[in-house]
Amino acid sequence: MELDKDVKYIKGVGPNRVQLLNKLGIYTLKDLINYYPRTYEDRSIPKNIANCVDGEEVLIEAVVCNKLSDVRLQGKTMQKLQVRDETGGCTITWFNQSYLKNKFVIGKKYKFYGKISNYFGKITMNSPVFDEKEKNFNTGKIIPIYPLTYQLSQNVLRKIMEAGLLEVEGKLKETLPNYILENYKLVGINQAIKQIHFPNELKDFDIARKRLVFEELLSTQLALLSLKNSYKNEEKGIAFSKDAKMSDVINELPFKLTKAQLRVLEEIDENMESEKPMNRLLQGDVGSGKTVVAMCAAYKAVKCGYQAAIMAPTAILAAQHLENFKNILEKLNVKCELLTSGISKKKKESILEQLQKGEIDILIGTHAIIEENVQFKNLGLVVTDEQHRFGVKQRTKIAEKGKNPDVLVMTATPIPRTLALILYGDLDISIIDELPPNRKTVETFAVNKNMTERVNKFVEKQIQEGRQAYIVCPLVEENEELDLKSVETLYKTYKNEIFPQYRVEYIHGKMKPKEKDDIMERFKLGKIDILISTTVIEVGVDVPNSNIMVIENAERFGLAQLHQLRGRVGRGNYQSYCILKYEGKGETVRERMKIMCSTNDGFVISEKDLELRGSGDFFGTMQHGLPEFKIANLFEDMPILKSVQSVAIKILDNDPTLEKEENVLLKELVKDKFMKRIEI
Repeated sequence: MELDKDVKYIKGVGPNRVQLLNKLGIYTLKDLINYYPRTYEDRSIPKNIANCVDGEEVLIEAVVCNKLSDVRLQGKTMQKLQVRDETGGCTITWFNQSYLKNKFVIGKKYKFYGKISNYFGKITMNSPVFDEKEKNFNTGKIIPIYPLTYQLSQNVLRKIMEAGLLEVEGKLKETLPNYILENYKLVGINQAIKQIHFPNELKDFDIARKRLVFEELLSTQLALLSLKNSYKNEEKGIAFSKDAKMSDVINELPFKLTKAQLRVLEEIDENMESEKPMNRLLQGDVGSGKTVVAMCAAYKAVKCGYQAAIMAPTAILAAQHLENFKNILEKLNVKCELLTSGISKKKKESILEQLQKGEIDILIGTHAIIEENVQFKNLGLVVTDEQHRFGVKQRTKIAEKGKNPDVLVMTATPIPRTLALILYGDLDISIIDELPPNRKTVETFAVNKNMTERVNKFVEKQIQEGRQAYIVCPLVEENEELDLKSVETLYKTYKNEIFPQYRVEYIHGKMKPKEKDDIMERFKLGKIDILISTTVIEVGVDVPNSNIMVIENAERFGLAQLHQLRGRVGRGNYQSYCILKYEGKGETVRERMKIMCSTNDGFVISEKDLELRGSGDFFGTMQHGLPEFKIANLFEDMPILKSVQSVAIKILDNDPTLEKEENVLLKELVKDKFMKRIEI
């Protein structure tokens, strides 16, 4: 049995369906059986018609009373069927399903599963699935519901899944050692895979899920802890001198540092002075002052005779860092320079030459720093900003330009502390958990579309007072054309209809970097009044004069992302506002909007985001350099996560490289699930 066999060879697939499965990330038999249901419908227990409640989805067993009738309605056809059980009758309707005409025999019993409507005692069921009484294809059991792509129905995917499971039945090779299965009372892989897709009872699903979650989290923990151990075993790092004082920089600052910043600087200082290479994650909410911390660390490295590299995700952010660094560090005789792909060839050659000679102390730049021809004389510290945009691989690549330099990773995505400790098992963690006293709280309002006119008047009032505005629109779906269209359509509406008297521009991720930087620069200089944008603006550019942000279709964003976006305003002396325009009346949507309006604390927001959306959405696609979780939900599964962490520590204490025979399967698991993906 080949698990990497192409999914097109599985019964029921065929050429059209291959493409649809590929869209779901299913390319092989292994991908198929690891594509887990998102929920289940219990269609196994029938209910009496008389006891059915309006709005519930139920299974009824009933006898057909009459021939299926076709009713014509404005270009549609409606099929009606009367059925009864011993407690009452029910009218069943379908639309445009003429092929059902000869499906039912009067007097015969069938099972129907669907949504009940009960208007004044008249019971109807619309578009149910059904089976003959003796059959159990659509009913009579617990049915998995999968995340789907357009054009692929649940029925089709279930049939393909059944065919795939039939091929692997009883033949899957166990991935966890016996001692783990026994100690933690976990079922074997064959039973787990079968029952996660088609459980006989809901308790079978719980047992299967526990096993698969345990495996997924254990492989992640083992991989991260192995990484951390490999850092420990590396040759010694740089022990920076105690004589180089970060306080030199602190004394030059035009403001006071917060207690949290000072605490974090102490942790970094201690780290830098020890021989162990620093691998530290610095977490801080939007605007909490991470850049100043990076500046102090870079200064210490320079004063000890080393160079520092600061890597930012965009050219404009790199330029902003350069400006901030120069303002303070030039007074202390430290030379900073900028390297981005946009600079002229001549300038670049000059920078590379100076860098190699050690005439540049701190190099700030984008991905351009990773290029092979960028050579440092004596690189001692690497700082990467907004780490999730780089990932482990690039972090490692830049660190290789020095001899075991210290590494500081900064992120403005607040992750609940317990989770951060587990996710970033390969890094030590520092958290700046307070904002500078001069930061104004951004007032946030959530409104429906019917408030559009009032919102526009409010935006106009701010612009008349000399401020600038962001209008953010979501990615419609994974479709570049639609994404661009949504920005451009919105731009035309604002420019031509709503605010023809103001300077309106737009920016999106598919523009050339130079074009984006140019627009952001003009916005920063006050030459644009209103900037229509996708989420490309979420990464740290300071425009102190912009004090209002309107987010269209806010329900389509995660809370953590809304919080990141909101952090773009409120950076100057003006009271700032964020207006969330949302659609939909769902409980979750309202709950999420309420959270955004009630707190500006990124850590509280990220806890809630995780709780409401689950970990898959929270982390997005591999943004943290980790494989995405297929089944674990880091909020619900925190107890398993904690026990798994202690298991992983115990295993690696006894067998650091997983060489012992009992751990051979674990080594394969880690390699298969983790190492290939992040190419460490």
